This record gives sequence, structure tokens and C-alpha cells, in this order.
Amino acid sequence: MAYSGLIKCAILILALVAEASAINIFLEWDVTLDSTIKPVSMDQPVITINGKFPGPLINATTNDFVHVNVFNNMDEPLLFTWNGIQQRLNSWQDGVSGTNCPILPGTNWTYVFQTKDQIGSFFYFPSINFHKAAGGFGAIRVVNRKVIAVPFPAPEAEFDLLIGDWYYDSYKAIRSQMNTSETAYYIVPDIMLMNGKGPLNHPLSTDHESFTVTQGKTYRLRISNVGNAVSFNFRIQNHQMVLVETEGSYTKQITLDSLDVHVGHSYSVLVTANQDEADYYMVASPKLLNTSDYSSLVGIGVLHYSNSVSTVGGPLPEGPDPFDVDFSMTQARSIRWNLTTGAARPNPQGSFNVSNVTLSQTFVLESTVAQIQNVPRYVVNNVSYYTVSTPLKLADHFVNGSGVYILDNFPVQSVNHDAGYGVSVVTGIHKGWVEIVFKNNLAAMDSWHFDGYGFFVVGYGMGDWTTESRSTYNLYDPVVRSTVQVYPGAWTAVYAFLDNPGMWNLRSQLLKHWYLGQELYVRVFDADPDPAKERPPPDNLLLCGIFSDSPPAPAPGPWTREW
Repeated sequence: MAYSGLIKCAILILALVAEASAINIFLEWDVTLDSTIKPVSMDQPVITINGKFPGPLINATTNDFVHVNVFNNMDEPLLFTWNGIQQRLNSWQDGVSGTNCPILPGTNWTYVFQTKDQIGSFFYFPSINFHKAAGGFGAIRVVNRKVIAVPFPAPEAEFDLLIGDWYYDSYKAIRSQMNTSETAYYIVPDIMLMNGKGPLNHPLSTDHESFTVTQGKTYRLRISNVGNAVSFNFRIQNHQMVLVETEGSYTKQITLDSLDVHVGHSYSVLVTANQDEADYYMVASPKLLNTSDYSSLVGIGVLHYSNSVSTVGGPLPEGPDPFDVDFSMTQARSIRWNLTTGAARPNPQGSFNVSNVTLSQTFVLESTVAQIQNVPRYVVNNVSYYTVSTPLKLADHFVNGSGVYILDNFPVQSVNHDAGYGVSVVTGIHKGWVEIVFKNNLAAMDSWHFDGYGFFVVGYGMGDWTTESRSTYNLYDPVVRSTVQVYPGAWTAVYAFLDNPGMWNLRSQLLKHWYLGQELYVRVFDADPDPAKERPPPDNLLLCGIFSDSPPAPAPGPWTREW
């Protein structure tokens, strides 16, 4: 008993020391729809932050508090979400329609979130009104505390590489087509950008991305797919990459000639400048598309050696067949957790494993398309999410959801009933393990994200999932991440430990899928009012929907501590 008490005391002291070392980071963002910044030579508005596209880097350390005061100078309501930042105990700051009232035009609101027990590469983006198609995204880095060793030598420098597909038309025009056109399913983006710049030598590019390196030095590239619809394969001419991290998890270090990056994914790779001093292509080519038909969707940048006197030329480096799903799935299975290294905490990642967990719930979520009231929609288990004017989190806290949603009125297993709309909210058992199986009945790649959590990616497979499919799971060293791809006609399985109370968005990362209904919310509830379990509403809480006219009565409870 005494020994156990000493261990608990030591853990508490370590936690207090970590909190004491955390700092507050204060940012002010002026968000504007800017027609003067042109990623390509088209007349279209771009969402800029402090005049920048992409937006400014958020550079934090584990456990820091980030304050982002957002001034909305656009002509529409606005929200930002922090892709992969888990918002421990604090879904009030998640920045999606189910958790926050939007920031109205001409007003401002301050997000406050903590990078609690996290490291790694992430990004932020605007989450409503199809705004992501107009920009407003930027990189987030969360670096290790000094007392936690990074499992590779310090690189010479780091580069953020935000790659994503882009439309020539304005986001409002594309959004209108999504709302009204029966062919919305088939709208394909037009061009691929690298850090907001078009492909090298493309006739519409106003600039291209270039990184300068020194021969013999090693660099860390933090690569994120910030696009709307297209997975890509990334490679650098004559250079290999060592994969070291993905969305907050250090991976077993594997050497790759190319890397598939799906929508919403973030990776860190190490690249050593070990070639002749020259210029080399950086290429991001689309998956499941014929590049001869979609040549503009091949992103091209340059890796420039500092003493290079030559420019790039000749054919682009070849990648894998874009239709080779087996290659992509095999590579995905090879991305494993590094069990021996620490990450946000000094204990090795392998201290947390799923080899012997007891599952409390299983969700089987099938995605497809349907016509609902003559409008094209994406559905999950034949339900297309209907966005209501009152955030679910607000209704849950003040009126127990009454009048806004009906808890568990969504089927967590596949169903055969006709497709329809629903305000989809399901119960997640607090401190229970949930198995989520994503089944993709679409002809396109899909990608799913779970706000508030990192999940263990335990399995991929073609065709239908059955309980016998569990025999193929990797329960030894599955990687932990917040976004996972689901191949056409295939399934992906993940495990998540629901220890983070709140109202959490579970969605497709493909923008048109999300916008047209492919999402639901998981309500993880703990009745204990202790704010160590879940933080109370912030003092600057915005009200809307059924709470617009008068503030709701405060929720009962003895806790008044401010955070």
C-alpha cells in the first residue's frame, strides 16, 4: 500500500511540474475574404488570416494553453476547428456546428484550448459554410517538452508542407452546386496547391513552393493533406523519406520512396539532402484518378540545394499506380506505433495498448449516397446529418438536449430502411472501449476523423466486415491517430478509449461528404460535476438557436472554478 501511494504521489508531482512548465500563447487573428491573393490566376476570394494564406503557424509545446482571438471580418458566420488537437475535457472549444455557436460577421470570439498530453503535427481550418474550400487553414506544431527525448536526432530545420486540392470557382459557387445540383457527387477539384501555391510551370500558377536545403543536412517535413476531396502520393525526386510521426504518435521508422497522404492526414518525414547539389521535384499526385486526365491535380514544388546552379527538368519521378489499392493498404498496415519511445509523457507509448481490452460498444458505420427529397446527400447507416441552429453541446448542458436532439435515435449498426435526415447523436460509454468499423460503399476514397480522440487503427480489409474480421486485427502495435482512410468497397476498424467527456464530432474529412451529411456526434457523459472530469462552459460562451433571446439558467453543481 505504501509503495502504491508513493507511485501515485510521484505521478501527481510529475503532472504538477508539467502544468507549471506550460505557458500561455496569445494570438489575434483578423479573418478576411481577400480577392487580391491569388493562388492561381483566377478571380476568386481566399480566406486569409492576418493577410496570410495559408494562415500563421501555431507553434506550441505539450500542455501549453493557446488563446486565439478570432475577428470575423467576413460576410458570413465563421468557426475554426483544430484538427487532431484533442481538447481534453473541453469540447466547448472544438469549433464545429454541434459544439459552438458561430462567430458572427463583425464580431470576435476567443478560443482557449490546451495541447494537453500531445505532441506532433496537426492543422486548423474553418469548419462551416464550405469555407475550407476557400482557405483559412494553417499548420499546428506541438513539440516535446525538454524532459522528453525525441526519438531521432534534431533536424537542421523543419518545413510545414500543406498540400491540398483547390477549386477554380469561388467556394460560394461550389457550395451552391452542392446544395442544388443532382451531379454534386461528381464535382472534382481543379488543381493541387502546395502551401497555397500552384504547380511548377502550370499556366495558371502565380508561384510555386520551394524549400532550400544544404547538402549533407537532414530536414523534417511536416506534411498535411488540407484538401477537400483528393488523396495524394507524395515523393521527392532521387530522395527517400524516413517516416517518424503521424498526428501525435511517433511511428516505427520506415524508409519510403513515396507516401500516400489521405484527406485530413498529417505526417512527419525526415529527408536527408544526400544528392548532388541541384534542384529536385517534389510531387503530390492524386490517388484513384488518371493523371493524364487530371494533370492539374499533380502538385509540383522544388527541393532546392543552396549551391545549386541547375533547375529541375525532365520527367517527374514516377509513383505507384494511382489505382493500386493493394499498394496503398499494404503501406498503411506498415505504419506502426513506436512502442519504445515516449511522446507527450516519459513512459513509452507501448505502456498503452489494446491487446487485452474489453470492448463496451461496437459501431458499424456504412457510408453511401442517396437522394433525399430530390437532393443528393451522403448518408451514414442511411441517415444524413441535419444541422440544427442550436449547438448540441449547448442543448445538452442546459436542457439535457430537449427540443434539439433525441439521444440514440441513430442506428449504430447498418440498416435497410429508406434514407432520411436525422440529428444523429449516440451515447459513448464513459471510460469504455468502443470499436468503430467504417464501411465505405462509395466508389471514391473516404477518410474519417474523430474529434476529441486519438484512436488505434487496428485493421483494414476489402469487402464486408464481419466479426471474423477481428482475427486479422493488429492488436500489438497499431498506430494511434485521429484520421483514417477507408478504401472504396472496403472497411477500416479502430478502437478508442472514451475517457474524454464531451460532445464529439465523428465525420468524413472529405468536405462535400461532410457538408452533405456524413457525420454524427458521440456524447460521452460523466455525471460527476468535478471540472477535472469536464470543464464548465467558458465565461465568453456564445448563445444562439433556442438560447438566442435569453441566457439559459446555469447548470446545477458546486463547482465554480474558472479555467
